[in-house]
Amino acid sequence: MDRRPASFYWLAAFFCVFVLFLYGPTLTIMVLSFQGPQGGLTFPMNGVSLHWFYQLFEGIGVVDIGSALVNSLKLGLLTMAITVVASVMAGLAFRRNFKGSGFLFYTAIASLIVPSIVVSLGIALEFRIADDTINAIGDAYEVEWIWDNFTTLMGLFSSGLGAHLTWTFPFGLLIMFAVFNRFNPAFEEAARDLGATPWQTFRHVVLPIIVPSVFGVALFGFTLSWDEIARSSQAVGSDNTLPITLRGLTTTVTTPAIYALGTLTTAISLAVIITSLVAVMIVQRRRKRHGSDAGKGMV
Repeated sequence: MDRRPASFYWLAAFFCVFVLFLYGPTLTIMVLSFQGPQGGLTFPMNGVSLHWFYQLFEGIGVVDIGSALVNSLKLGLLTMAITVVASVMAGLAFRRNFKGSGFLFYTAIASLIVPSIVVSLGIALEFRIADDTINAIGDAYEVEWIWDNFTTLMGLFSSGLGAHLTWTFPFGLLIMFAVFNRFNPAFEEAARDLGATPWQTFRHVVLPIIVPSVFGVALFGFTLSWDEIARSSQAVGSDNTLPITLRGLTTTVTTPAIYALGTLTTAISLAVIITSLVAVMIVQRRRKRHGSDAGKGMV
């Protein structure tokens, strides 16, 4: 006999509604992206085909989808790499108490509570001031190179990269804080007692232990950069990322091609997530295997 209280069923129903609300729109867009050539933006579907994906890669008006996709991939991968390195280094540094550590910590995570559009506008303003300063120097000292070659410091991998790092780095730092707060320093002390250098201790002891969390930081770094639009809107200069292009297409494209683009971006995000999870599983299995081999050797 089922003795579960009635509240259990209400909570289960609420959870199902929440999951449907959360993932229903994404699933709907993915289904509608496979409309037939005569299909529209709503149900019922008029055939099933890959027509809109082919049209997407052939081009939608004057928008260069391929260029935007490459820009987002490059920016996401670079943001991921810098976020991982900076987060691990910062996590190691904050293990020791030093003067001003609290101020640095709150400064690093403050961007999480600042509205993203304000961050984007502030970065764009800073670079415009820098551009005006360089142009003023060129005019004052008659520097022909500035007159002939300089346009702006703002770009995808300057102001755009900085804007994305203000979003990804705080998350990476918080993950590293959680990891190192539970890290047992006895492993490092044992390595030092055996004559290991600081670099050897980090490479052969610390890094293998924290590597699953490093993959997590990498996953955060790429996916947050890949989907970011508010902090990119004013800070990337003349180059567009895929989310900015997608937002622009919502006002001009009235065919399921825009759904195909949404499906493509979602597929890339899922591929990154699955790749990260597989990498973590491989690392954990190798760790267990090495641990069991070491235990047999001791026996």
